Amino acid sequence: MQTSLNIEAVHEQPKIRRVLLCATGLSPQIVTETLYALAVGKERNWIPSEIHVLTTQRGADNAKLMLLSENPGWFHRLCRDWALPPIDFTSTSIEVILDADGRPLDDIRDDDDNQRAADAISDCVRRLTQDDHTEIHASIAGGRKTMGFFLGYAMSLWGRQQDRLSHVLVSSPYESRAEFFYPTPKPHVIAAKERGQDPLDASKARVWLGDIPFVRLRHLLPESLRVGQANFAAAVAAANTAVDQISLEIDLQRSQMRLNGTQIRLPPMQFALLVLLAWRRKNNLPPLSAPSKDANDPDWKRQTLADLQRVMGEMNIPDSVYRRLTDDNGMGDTFNEQLSKFKKALKDRSVLPFRELVIGTEEHARGRQRSYQLALSPNQIHFLSAEPSGKLAEPGPYRPTP
Repeated sequence: MQTSLNIEAVHEQPKIRRVLLCATGLSPQIVTETLYALAVGKERNWIPSEIHVLTTQRGADNAKLMLLSENPGWFHRLCRDWALPPIDFTSTSIEVILDADGRPLDDIRDDDDNQRAADAISDCVRRLTQDDHTEIHASIAGGRKTMGFFLGYAMSLWGRQQDRLSHVLVSSPYESRAEFFYPTPKPHVIAAKERGQDPLDASKARVWLGDIPFVRLRHLLPESLRVGQANFAAAVAAANTAVDQISLEIDLQRSQMRLNGTQIRLPPMQFALLVLLAWRRKNNLPPLSAPSKDANDPDWKRQTLADLQRVMGEMNIPDSVYRRLTDDNGMGDTFNEQLSKFKKALKDRSVLPFRELVIGTEEHARGRQRSYQLALSPNQIHFLSAEPSGKLAEPGPYRPTP
């Protein structure tokens, strides 16, 4: 009975969709050349179950005429010549880039057209990679150079471990002949159409793929960029902000934080924890050691309370935090729980898509848990406190308790 159940479970596994994604211009050959290299070439054995093409209106017209028509229908010819299994590739698989008014773009000529192409490519990659049961092979060989760049960048932002990126290469002189679409299994003459050209035999051409390694950043993206409509410029801006341009403001008067301009209110214990971490990092102090896991840790609690009094002022420490730091109960579980909730609050707000704000260091000695610090430089941290004049100013320097 157990064996039967296992077999049924295997049969119920969703089928993997293998998607060949190509950005093309006026030369749709890169679709058949890439398909040949993947499905027929000696160094490859990856047959797509479907093909998607991103292009302009002129590119779409060329692709439909040259690849999908009854004659010459080079896509259908390749499948017949090399006995490939059914591949889903129809006119509806060709996605035309639209301008700002929703009209098909004939070509990509200016910055606005480039932006529309970037957004269309990004959104297509995002949609295809949302399905965990897909493998994407993206080719950057076709279209304007910027289209290849955008496709490669989109794969870095949304691509997963199973996805690949490549550029198709064709041996000379076949790469310069518009009549060449793939190496045929039998001799096929490509006639000379210009003076000085020689006729060629398509069966003797060599086609192969140049694999392009790329950095995969998807696991660092916030949920809003993984599932919402993808804007290329916004995604890049989020990456730049998260990686290089983080600013943390801690408003002690209002007990709130602002991260890259986003205001976040925290419960008292989480805010106190943030204050401790930020103040230590601001003053280049060692990471904050967590309290003991297994017992009350009065020394840790005493020092933590003294630090909070120094930074926030004794009257500004929330009552719930003060009571917790002066009772006789262990603090380890509370510390870990509040730290986890704080991290989740940042993740839910999608304010730091490309890095963690709080990082753990090596295990502390004498049975303590790990130590923690903010992954920021001191000049990225700004404390705001109320002065009698009502102005907001940074507190004075940190001085450890004697």
